[in-house]
Amino acid sequence: MQSVTAAQLDIGMDYLRRILLAPVYDVAKETDLTYLTRLSKEHGNQIYLKREDQQAVHSFKLRGAYNKLAALSKEKHAQGVVAASAGNHAQGVALSAQKLGIKATIVMPITTPEIKAQSVRHLGAEVKLIGTSFNEANQAAIALAKEKGSVFIPPFDDKDVIAGQGTVGKEMLQQAPDADVVFVPVGGGGLLAGIAVYLKQLKPSIKIVGVEAEDSACLTAALAEGKPVSLQSVGLFADGVAVKQIGDESFPIIRAFCDQVITVSNDQICGAIKEIFEHTRVIAEPAGALSLAGLIQYTQTSHGNEKLLAVLSGANMNFHTLRYVSERCELAEKKEAVLSVTIPEEKGSFKTFCQILGGRVITEFNYRYNDEKKANIFVGVRLTHGEDELKMLIDTLSEYFQVEDFTDNELAKLHIRYMVGGHSPVKFQERVFQFEFPESPGALELFLNTLGEDWNITLFHYRNHGSALGQVLAGFDVSEEEQLSFFRHLKALNYSFKEETHNKAFKLFL
Repeated sequence: MQSVTAAQLDIGMDYLRRILLAPVYDVAKETDLTYLTRLSKEHGNQIYLKREDQQAVHSFKLRGAYNKLAALSKEKHAQGVVAASAGNHAQGVALSAQKLGIKATIVMPITTPEIKAQSVRHLGAEVKLIGTSFNEANQAAIALAKEKGSVFIPPFDDKDVIAGQGTVGKEMLQQAPDADVVFVPVGGGGLLAGIAVYLKQLKPSIKIVGVEAEDSACLTAALAEGKPVSLQSVGLFADGVAVKQIGDESFPIIRAFCDQVITVSNDQICGAIKEIFEHTRVIAEPAGALSLAGLIQYTQTSHGNEKLLAVLSGANMNFHTLRYVSERCELAEKKEAVLSVTIPEEKGSFKTFCQILGGRVITEFNYRYNDEKKANIFVGVRLTHGEDELKMLIDTLSEYFQVEDFTDNELAKLHIRYMVGGHSPVKFQERVFQFEFPESPGALELFLNTLGEDWNITLFHYRNHGSALGQVLAGFDVSEEEQLSFFRHLKALNYSFKEETHNKAFKLFL
């Protein structure tokens, strides 16, 4: 947190008034602050979860949407409202409009799961499916509002929206006036700005920590540049915070009243989803679990014995994403090791390997005959004591075998573990790449068509794991003289890609 100027204090006082007068309880409820008993004991702190999943639309977004609509004049009500959203903001606007008797139109990307679109329709709003991303839907919504003469309702970058979200902070201070640190998820920054501007003025000693997904860290980028900047791309796993640029209205508030910003990985988010489920039996969406993931990371270096509050911001989970979450959460908690072990290709080797593991649970075991003298096995092992046990396990196995730790190797976790099959008997000049693209009906076919047919594909692996992002591993036969034109072609595709030709996991198993 920077020193607050007189001008910022004036802005802060204006927001304090707006938050205190926000009529959000016409439609929202004061949500519980739930104590997480086991997690508190494990991390030596008092850990609480602010339960915005308890709202009628299972998200905090209802507060800001209603506050914005309630502030409109009767004339504006008559003109109707338009919003763009892939989920939570859409439902917040739809329910608020229903409560106030306003006609609402919601523009959603065509990639939006049908269950979310149906939820919005059931709340009385008209749904228009336009574009393959939030940005395209947002641009279409702005244009539609102008065309219809309706009011566009922004998801985060608006004073009334920020003030509505700030009522979360008002409740937290009432429920836990002795709180030490508050963790808030960050997308466009509306929730963080609203909570921070309220709490820091009434209790300056409280620490406010914004938590971002590391592949959508637009606030971190803005703080580095001193102004909002647009990220080239964002990850879509935590789609509720997949925002390329922090809000112009929220950024100066955050810079003045927020103390710290930390980033977390998708695996950490998956671990936090599991923690929330085990404590509350609620399945948080990835963005909803973001702040608890940040809190857990914070406790690794904190002194302990603090009262820590995290906002569970939403629970509108796409059911099919649970498969991905289940696979990754144990890796996040360091409860599974992913290893490559080279053992002699001889009778009894597998049995000897299992004996050396000392009774540890094997979660998976992949092998394909490839060499007369040695065998490369891809193995998952259950851990009960985290990184210390992982180090001990690797040290023990290394006394007998050659071991590679792939626990933090994304290529191994996303692709290799599902395709262990040995090296190709055909010799060619192979280059291997990971690609990412937004999931939508026909997205894989579009990807293949875009790749074209100029280079022979030597390897291909794709998994639809319920995420908003498609993941592909592809190999190509590219001669030396073709390298320049090949890379020009890749860059022209406009897909995110990363070369993995020299990744150890690929070298050992494929």
